[in-house]
Amino acid sequence: MTFTRRMILAAAAALTMAPAAVRAQDTIKIGEINHYKRMAAFAEPYKKGIELALKQINADGGVLGKPLEYIYRDDQGDPAEAVKIAEELMTRDGAVMLTGTILSHVGLALSSFAAEKGYLYLAAEPLADSLVWNSGNPNTFRLRASTWIQAAMLAEEAAKTDAVKYATIAPNYAYGQDAVAAFKENLKRLKPEVEFVAEQWPALFKIDAGAEVQAIERAKPDAIYNVTFGSDLAKFVREGGDRGLFDGRNVYGLLTGEPEYLDPLGDEAPEGWFVTGYPWYGFADGTPEKAFVDAYMAETGETPKIGSLVGYLDVLSVAAAIEKAGSTDTPALIAAFEGLEIPDTPIGPLTYRSLDNQSTMGAYVGTLALQDGKGVMVDWSYKGPDGYMPSDEEITAMRPAD
Repeated sequence: MTFTRRMILAAAAALTMAPAAVRAQDTIKIGEINHYKRMAAFAEPYKKGIELALKQINADGGVLGKPLEYIYRDDQGDPAEAVKIAEELMTRDGAVMLTGTILSHVGLALSSFAAEKGYLYLAAEPLADSLVWNSGNPNTFRLRASTWIQAAMLAEEAAKTDAVKYATIAPNYAYGQDAVAAFKENLKRLKPEVEFVAEQWPALFKIDAGAEVQAIERAKPDAIYNVTFGSDLAKFVREGGDRGLFDGRNVYGLLTGEPEYLDPLGDEAPEGWFVTGYPWYGFADGTPEKAFVDAYMAETGETPKIGSLVGYLDVLSVAAAIEKAGSTDTPALIAAFEGLEIPDTPIGPLTYRSLDNQSTMGAYVGTLALQDGKGVMVDWSYKGPDGYMPSDEEITAMRPAD
């Protein structure tokens, strides 16, 4: 969808001037739960992506003739707090469904809660594949590109090299564990002779980077698979660079090319790593990707992050499901999300697979380089999930019976 700025501002002004009671009656509310203080670098761009999509949709008449509204709540990264907030949103605040969260252990808690209570939860950002596979349930859908496919894309590149001995480093919680398992399985399938000589599991956001770097160096790997992000990534990159850990070794980084995590590294960004990320600066004029970037920058005055895109796609998904359902009743919304097709998004058509409630969002992969004193992705491409997912039979066997 494309809308003029004048239309957006007019719609926003009309909503602002309407009496609060009238707006409350005529608004479809979505309960959005996230770690806005604890992970502001990701959550704030995500929220701005949501706000852009809401302005566009509401300027075009809303959903089922009503404005769409997101109610934002901060769970402090605490699963118990997230569940408490979710109940309040659904029973007190009038939300018709739940969405959000970044950290996978919080997402898993909300997923279990949604199944128990009969609510609908769109896990916008959690990356652990157990959300839709081993712990999947009919009430939970996931937007972000599967951890499995991103790891498989990195493994595909790794298999082209002569490296045999690998070390891994990942945060010790659901996402990190899934990410390492996926990389190992995919790489061993492509190159059976590889061996993993070190696995480092720092606590999330509590990495002792010096000790981790020393442990990896002692194992003498040919290549390294990195899953750390945020402040853990910055510390690992700095220590590893200072001690020469990355010299002469191929490094594969899950999420490392995402601006949320790459930009803070500045001129310390590691060159030559093959990563997944979001090269917003490289999109060609006239593409849906560039149109989104331009609209986001015009609205916010900031460059987009991967979270910006995810927030935007979250709203498009919710709006499309409500329109398809023709109501906000939970059973109708769940049925609408199953096989939901959204033909026009910044990344092209998007579908929610009936098989496992996973969207077909893909990933950008490329190599890190330094340009003008900061890290960027070069020689990048966007890849969809086809060819990287387990077979339908394997996924069906993993998911609990509905």
